[in-house]
Amino acid sequence: MTTMAAFPGIASRPSKAQRESARTGFPPRPVATDWPQTRQERDAVWQRLTSGAFVLSNPNSQERRVRGLGWLLEWLADQPGQTWQQRWMASGADPLGGEWRQAPIAWQRARGRESRWLWHELSGALVVAICGDLVRPSLSCLVAGAAGKGSLTRNLARHRDPQGFARLRQLCDADPHVSDTAASLTLRRSAEIIAAKGGLLADITVGDALELMDHEAETFTCPTRDHKVFYRMLREMGNFGIEAPQRLRAFRTAGQLTPAELVDRYQLQCRPIRDLLVDYLSERQPALDYTSLKNLAYYLAQRFWADLEQHHPGIESLRLPPDVTEAWKQRQRTKPQVITTATGEKAVTTAERVGYRQCLTPVRAFYLDLSQWAIEDPARWAQWAAPCPVSQEEISTRKFQRQRKARMDARTRERLPVLPVLVRTVDQRRKTAAELLLAASQTAPGQPFTAAGQTLTRSMTRTAEKVWANDPETGKRRDLGHEEDHAFWAWAAVEVLRLTGCRVEELLEISHHSLIQYRLPTTGEIVPLLQIVPSKTDEERLLVVSPELADVLSTVIRRVREPDGTVPRVPVYDRYQCVWRPPSPVLFQRRFSSEIRAISDSSLRTMLNSALIHTGLTDPTSGKPLHYSPHDFRRIFITDAVMSGLPPHIAQVIAGHRDINVTLGYKAVYPDEAIQAHLAFLARRRALRPGEEYRVPTDKEWEEFLGHFELRKVATGTCGRAFGTPCVHEHSCLRCSMHWPDPAQRTRIAEIRDNLLARIAEAEHEGWLGEVEGLKVSLAGAEDKLAQLDRRSRNGATVELGLPTVRDEQR
Repeated sequence: MTTMAAFPGIASRPSKAQRESARTGFPPRPVATDWPQTRQERDAVWQRLTSGAFVLSNPNSQERRVRGLGWLLEWLADQPGQTWQQRWMASGADPLGGEWRQAPIAWQRARGRESRWLWHELSGALVVAICGDLVRPSLSCLVAGAAGKGSLTRNLARHRDPQGFARLRQLCDADPHVSDTAASLTLRRSAEIIAAKGGLLADITVGDALELMDHEAETFTCPTRDHKVFYRMLREMGNFGIEAPQRLRAFRTAGQLTPAELVDRYQLQCRPIRDLLVDYLSERQPALDYTSLKNLAYYLAQRFWADLEQHHPGIESLRLPPDVTEAWKQRQRTKPQVITTATGEKAVTTAERVGYRQCLTPVRAFYLDLSQWAIEDPARWAQWAAPCPVSQEEISTRKFQRQRKARMDARTRERLPVLPVLVRTVDQRRKTAAELLLAASQTAPGQPFTAAGQTLTRSMTRTAEKVWANDPETGKRRDLGHEEDHAFWAWAAVEVLRLTGCRVEELLEISHHSLIQYRLPTTGEIVPLLQIVPSKTDEERLLVVSPELADVLSTVIRRVREPDGTVPRVPVYDRYQCVWRPPSPVLFQRRFSSEIRAISDSSLRTMLNSALIHTGLTDPTSGKPLHYSPHDFRRIFITDAVMSGLPPHIAQVIAGHRDINVTLGYKAVYPDEAIQAHLAFLARRRALRPGEEYRVPTDKEWEEFLGHFELRKVATGTCGRAFGTPCVHEHSCLRCSMHWPDPAQRTRIAEIRDNLLARIAEAEHEGWLGEVEGLKVSLAGAEDKLAQLDRRSRNGATVELGLPTVRDEQR
């Protein structure tokens, strides 16, 4: 057992480079260093910023603004530079962020000037200078609070782009799920971008928004929430164009990486081998989907070559010595596994890797492809041709498939009988969570309420969106809305998976458009059908919607439907192909505080695991809570369907398998099936045999049957002939093949053999040639019985093999 620090490779590598690759198509606007307003003379600037729209209606406020503007211009005029922007950047105030006023105050104090209102007057003066486009502080300076919270937004909306800010405010107000706080942050962030980059709200790009979020992530004093609202509002405003992703979450995924990016994730040291793997993946890429390409890069770059570089530093050839090859194969058979010790510490141990052949097969294909390509294009590939370290026998999966089939059948047999318990539990849990949420919503904060046999107290919260309650029994604070949401979707997932047998990716892609109607041409009856979109086999199929499934789907649709009757269209991320699909009205979607998202498979698995814990079911092998994966429901569906009489070829079509053997592989074999089949065989055989053989035997027949076994014992052993058969050798037992010699009678058989030899010699001496032939047959039988006894004694004895001598090769 080893501590986790000894395995640095277990931790996942940072994905910052992958996230950055998703932004390459959306760079921010460059920061301008010169524009007409910043080159104006001081008198022109003073005249422009103290007249017209910059004059406040309140004389006192206007007086403080003018006085602060004078202080600001006087300080900037003393800084080096040809423009006001150059003087601002040279003053050293921009890096100070929210503390930028310290620079001009220190300058004033150095000249013996003091003012109690100087700090506030300078704040208002900078806002005026920004609105007049005199200076443009950096985004990091503005994010740090250089221009206040609301003053910059109000003044830019008044002086720079009143129509743009009005439209943005209107979009925020029109969305009922955008809170006042989120709307205020959206306006403020938009103001900060145009203050730093210039222009109007319509000029803001995707890169500008992402750059602002990066600065906010680096600053701990500013709020970083509601970024998704900020991005979505600007996109709905038409700023980003149709090529921009629908949601901000799309930038958190790297998308499909190139072969070079896939290989570089594993930081290989040998550059020629790295380039070879990139070329190899590029050759294979047209014939593979992205998931297969990514897995191939993982096995070849990480599990094969990176592992060799870690244990054999400096290796740079594909021609591997036998000891290196065997050591690598041994490492592939085991894997590190994190466990919790009795003291509660995390430790790493080794465990057998079930599917280690999944790594051997790509490596063998890699070597064989290079050898074949070396013949076709020797100039490019011949230098890499080398003996393959993996033989054909080592990648044979016949035994592995049988073992896997046995494990999956056992898993299905454990879960199929308890499926009704799971269905009943998740349904009751959903109803209980709904009752608690409804009762809490109708209760004032701080007041107790009772529902579903539980007494809780409504918690005090800042907003009415969240419904929390305190549990007096456990002392915990519970998010009833979160519990109800997870309980509902766990119930919906269990019902749809068990009633359709679809894959989890197919479940999450079921949309409102997947429900279609089919009219039977004979009777005209309308049959509801559920269309399963292509997934693993790229083949779509139609399933008949049962009344139970129709009830579940209608419940889901009522939950996700908007007040206008439509199902919201949301983008769906395909984690297998690493692409975002166009927005569609998927049924498995959840509403968060300010947006609607499609449920991911990881979230769905979390909901299922939470529901299983509440069932109280335990795994008979480990004693831990019984675990259901989404694919378990698919195996259970196929097994139950075939056992219920559905023809296997129909089950193949419903399941979407290309090969019927795959469908039969999903069907678990039960012991009672073998028993019933054996009983049916006996019944058929009994029907073909004469009926009198199955009558009750008489007492005479039974005594005759028992007497046969009493007469089987002879002097030299036991007779093995069947009941009712005559003795073909006329009781010459040593000649009979059915005679089983007794080891205790070996001496007697040897005496008989010696006597036969003497009689043969006497017959030959007397010339009794006929007698000689008969005696020789008996002699052969006696010698055969003695040989049988010798073989039996050797098989039961212990044989000493001795110790082998190992030659020392180093001597």
